[in-house]
Amino acid sequence: MYISKIKIQGFRNFKDNEISFNDGINVIIGHNNAGKTNLLKALSLILDNSGASKKLEVDDFNKQVDIAHLKVNPPEIRIVLIINESKDENLHTDDLVTVSNWITRLDSPYEAQLTYSFFLGEDKKEEYAKALETITDIDVAWRIIKRDFVRKYNYKIFGGNPALQNQAESDNLQKFDFQFLNAIRDVERDMFTGRTTLLKDVLQFFMDYEIKKDTTKTIGVQTAEIKQRQQEFEQKSKPVIDDLLARISEGQKEILDYATKTGAAFNKASPGFEGGITEFELLSALKLIIQHETGIKIPATHNGLGYNNLIYMSLLLAKMQANADGSYYGSNAKVYPLLAIEEPEAHLHPSMQYKFLKFLKENKKSKVRQIFVTSHSTHITSAVSLDEIICLHSQGGVLNVAYPGKVFSDSQEDKVSKAYIERFLDATKSNMLFAQKIILVEGLAEQILLPTIARHVNKDKQLEDHHIEVTNIGGRYFEHFLKLFDSTKPNTIGKQVVCITDRDPVRKQIAGTNNSFNKCYPFEYNTDATIYTYQDNASAKITQYSSHPNITFFSQDPKGKTLEYNIALCNPSLELILTDSIANQDELKELMKAFSDEKAISEFILRESDENTRITTSINSNSCTWDEIDKKKAIIASRYLNSVGKGENALELSVKLEEDLNSATPTFVVPQYLKDAIECLFQ
Repeated sequence: MYISKIKIQGFRNFKDNEISFNDGINVIIGHNNAGKTNLLKALSLILDNSGASKKLEVDDFNKQVDIAHLKVNPPEIRIVLIINESKDENLHTDDLVTVSNWITRLDSPYEAQLTYSFFLGEDKKEEYAKALETITDIDVAWRIIKRDFVRKYNYKIFGGNPALQNQAESDNLQKFDFQFLNAIRDVERDMFTGRTTLLKDVLQFFMDYEIKKDTTKTIGVQTAEIKQRQQEFEQKSKPVIDDLLARISEGQKEILDYATKTGAAFNKASPGFEGGITEFELLSALKLIIQHETGIKIPATHNGLGYNNLIYMSLLLAKMQANADGSYYGSNAKVYPLLAIEEPEAHLHPSMQYKFLKFLKENKKSKVRQIFVTSHSTHITSAVSLDEIICLHSQGGVLNVAYPGKVFSDSQEDKVSKAYIERFLDATKSNMLFAQKIILVEGLAEQILLPTIARHVNKDKQLEDHHIEVTNIGGRYFEHFLKLFDSTKPNTIGKQVVCITDRDPVRKQIAGTNNSFNKCYPFEYNTDATIYTYQDNASAKITQYSSHPNITFFSQDPKGKTLEYNIALCNPSLELILTDSIANQDELKELMKAFSDEKAISEFILRESDENTRITTSINSNSCTWDEIDKKKAIIASRYLNSVGKGENALELSVKLEEDLNSATPTFVVPQYLKDAIECLFQ
């Protein structure tokens, strides 16, 4: 069996949501306050048998409710777990027995249901309605509920159809071994000595393990051999106790003298000392140590917190293995071990996070049946498949649950997209899954420059303050990624996405065969339809997504070409954009000065080259109908584009733009398409 689904109503930020789980590992991600911790808490309300209180407080209610509804309907929390038959059910013969009384569908795969309900009894509802009858302020209403009614709420866990009100049997609920490690945990307190329950239980179970795991021996033989060892230990420990008694014999006389004088000895009876010790009692004397390759031993208290967390998790898995051993615990053995870990990255170095995920995957079947991990770590998301990720995303108070792996169908096109994204989502690019909003760009230059350019659009706003992630997808691969975020499709992450793509006009000759499209300049575009066929990269995408609810494309206008081209086009006389790494600086400065001095286009001189000849010939041809100012800007932009190196120039330019931004009067002009894209996200 496995927990296939949870339905949460009225609990914290879950108004009415349903979340599906994998039979194995479930990595639950999302931005802060998306509901990851709340989801684990919802699971624990049904499955945690550690003795933690299952009664809730007023702040556990979902408060997205209007006063009119609240006045006549006491808030209620309902959490439903759906349990389904697993593919390896034949390996776990006790599964069906455990959930048999909770079955809602017996046909294979069977389905069972557990329901946690936190509610106000029927006998209190009239009192509730009267108390809130005249209340018009919802905050006052919640205060009354907190003051007068929460203490009167009840909780029940029902098995099967909740309408039948059959309470789930405690004995069967105890068969679930739900182990929860929260983000703020003190693992050192819980594991360093044999006095702690965790370490003592583990050591006790694994004592004489070479006998217990020997399948060639019958249970009777194993029991006899272990009993023989216990007797031998008692015989060996008796001389130790006798030696202790001998060493305190003289002191005992003094102690007994005090006892006589205080009246503790009477009726010819007096206190004394005797005893024995079992191996289980002696476990308390053991301490966890770390032995290095050099032979040096240090106590675990001196170990790093991250390593101690890994040790603790290994001990916990060992305990879960022990808990599920029927020969050891008999009918008290656990049937279904579950492990829930909140933010494992809190104490683990990035490389250890990867090792941790690998460790969990290797142990998910032998020691624990289902695993739930909440995380903000891109290192963890990059270490698991899309199918193992569940993404919670909240926007405007509405919670969206997405399943990146389920976005893709079995079509060949979707298989290619899924494989591409799984290769792409490394520890850096996985940030897109956590952000509130996303900007997808084609290259490194946009990724480097956009955060600074955004501040030029609005000095008081930064992309990171709005949880906006700029992701470089390394080319025009938007379609692969947009499948993850297209809110018109099921299972997607419906967050706002802005795509910035270069217009990049191209043309190819009509005549001839095997002609391919080649890049052209904007001033060459659509100038001779008798010879060339023209197209650009952006127009179709902008049109396709013009009315899309959460995806928008932005690009240069028809007089633009690329990011670098348009930076120069909008700043034709700004020497600030001439970085140290840019080529042809003197030539570009002369062109910029000519523009500032309003010289004629005939005085815009380019050095001799085939490309420069093409630029001047095309822009001065009769087929180019642009005005002279646009032509002069285009010459500078073309020359600038052909002089920059992408990455290095962008790094240098970002520094210069920061300096410009901090000056009294910033001079850089943001290209309009970038301004529109950024303002769209800031809305």
